[in-house]
Amino acid sequence: MWRYIAMRLLLCPVLLWAIYTITFLMAVAAPGNPFTASERNLNPEVERAVMAQYKADDNWAFYWDYLGRFFGPVRAWRGEGPLIDLGPSWQYQDWTVNQIVGSALPVSVGLGLFAMFLAVVLGVPIGVVSAVRRGSWFDYTSLAVALVGISLPTFVTGTAFLILFALVLNWVPVGGWGKVSQLWLPGLTLALPFMAYIARLTRLGMLDVLGSDYVRTAWAKGLSQRRVIWKHALKNAFLPVLSFLGPATAAVMTGSFVVETIFNIPGLGQHFVDSVLNRDRGMILGTVLVYSSVIVFFNVVVDVAYALVDPRIELEQG
Repeated sequence: MWRYIAMRLLLCPVLLWAIYTITFLMAVAAPGNPFTASERNLNPEVERAVMAQYKADDNWAFYWDYLGRFFGPVRAWRGEGPLIDLGPSWQYQDWTVNQIVGSALPVSVGLGLFAMFLAVVLGVPIGVVSAVRRGSWFDYTSLAVALVGISLPTFVTGTAFLILFALVLNWVPVGGWGKVSQLWLPGLTLALPFMAYIARLTRLGMLDVLGSDYVRTAWAKGLSQRRVIWKHALKNAFLPVLSFLGPATAAVMTGSFVVETIFNIPGLGQHFVDSVLNRDRGMILGTVLVYSSVIVFFNVVVDVAYALVDPRIELEQG
């Protein structure tokens, strides 16, 4: 088990370095920068001085400098800087990327975790009941709702929820952030496609497990239906869902910029979009590295959890 975990952890820096390099090359290939696009019309000498200040005049010098900033634990141990230094923002010159991420990331993470909580709490029971009552009206209805939830983009469902629940019924606020009532609509909007997919995965897993020998043995022993389904069958049927939760949790926290825009939520997604439009290389690299770290972290957590639930994974790796 420890060897399996160590291998996963050792691959994380290599993966982050590859993501950083690819993102850097794409950012360099994009034309323009916030200095040339500025409305202040800097003269060439001032522009060259500003670009030299941010090392934007030498791409490879910037590459190695920023890479050294991201591996900040070495400097932090020496007392020379923060643990991770994402550098200054080119567009917001009075702010560092650390400050922007520090204020916006908790919002996106909070919204994403709440959405994933809703997706699991609602999706798993729906999938279990659909499998147990296969062919019933509930099964067909849940399949139809799952198909709609997966097919419709979030800007359509978010706008529909906003009009219905906020404007027509006046049950929740139109948008904003800071109150519990402002969390439900964006959370449900973000959770809907993931909830639909979790329900389908749970249903398929339960249908496969309910016909297995050990479940039939549990029925033959006279165990109650609740114990057979929720304790014995769901444990193995949940494995495909568990594999999906890692990338899904990362995606729901890092892919919420559409929902954040619709409901006027001050998350990191809006800053990422603005950084791409403004060619803010420091902000682009910083947000991508933060997003990538979140994705890698949750995938490692799920890999470890999967190995704990199913010990055969460790044996197969060996």
